[in-house]
Amino acid sequence: MGLVWSAMTTTYWMYAILWLIAAIAPLIHAWIKRTPMALGIGISLMLTWLIQAFVEWQVNYDLMMWLGALLPAWALEPSEFHRFVTAAWLHADTLHILGNLIVIILVGVPLEQRLGRGRFLVIYIIGVLGGNIGWTLANWGSTGFSLGASGAAFGLLGCYLACWPGDEIEFPIILIRKWPVSFIALLKLGLEIIQYGILTNSSTMSDNVAHLAHITGFIACYVLAKPIAKGGLAAIGTVDSGPSSIGSQEAIEASIKSRMGTLSSDPWADAGTPLEGPPARTLNRLRAEGDEPETRQAWLEELAEQTTCPICGDLIFAEVRDGVTVLNCSTTSSHMDWP
Repeated sequence: MGLVWSAMTTTYWMYAILWLIAAIAPLIHAWIKRTPMALGIGISLMLTWLIQAFVEWQVNYDLMMWLGALLPAWALEPSEFHRFVTAAWLHADTLHILGNLIVIILVGVPLEQRLGRGRFLVIYIIGVLGGNIGWTLANWGSTGFSLGASGAAFGLLGCYLACWPGDEIEFPIILIRKWPVSFIALLKLGLEIIQYGILTNSSTMSDNVAHLAHITGFIACYVLAKPIAKGGLAAIGTVDSGPSSIGSQEAIEASIKSRMGTLSSDPWADAGTPLEGPPARTLNRLRAEGDEPETRQAWLEELAEQTTCPICGDLIFAEVRDGVTVLNCSTTSSHMDWP
């Protein structure tokens, strides 16, 4: 039996919608403005926590927890499936959210510079689901709530350990200084395993922390990290002085160049309508100078303005995918996706 949604008052629905907007809007803004998704997620978590605290003060109980926190006893109710995600945008107290924000921002920003924004977001959601599904399976039928972004935060560490364990990032362990990712990830995972083992074997001790969710979020991202990271901004296993370094930027450039398609083909000539005049000259300049991502993008954008789809004659446009620019037909990509 899940929550009786029909009992929700208009005021409660307004609070829920406001909370949902606070959760989603920073992510949309970060995606559109091409700012780090890790920071967008951090802002999203802070805003939802403020609204959660405000609503709790207004109605004198934690409405948002009842609406969105994970409850294993309700796991199979279709109307409650959203909890596997929304629980990650709810927190128990200020220290809880601050602890997660430290990991998500300090680990997430450099990891995103390795993965790219889209892949980073996928890894984050895998951490959310991995942590919450793991907790639900281990506590099947429980009527206790679970909430927080810790599974996702540990998932970021799991992904980083799997793909770029040699990176050094700023992190507060005794001192705020650069530590190897492998040290940070294994230390935090080890502490979680120890605490989970102690609490599992004790009938009297409890710290109200879902240690197993942290562990399963970490494992899920560690296992799936490499297939997702393949083709990202930096090659898996890149060894340099970190994602903010010149060496890392060179690795990113090399990764982009390796994914740029060949310019030897000519979709217009293949369709029986070879380019002439200015478009033909632009195509020649593209072939002569398009070996760098920036120059290729510039010439492809100019070519898109000068010509049309060789199949249907509709407009074409230049699209950038993880640093690689391609031309697409405005009607359907099956007509043109070049080079």
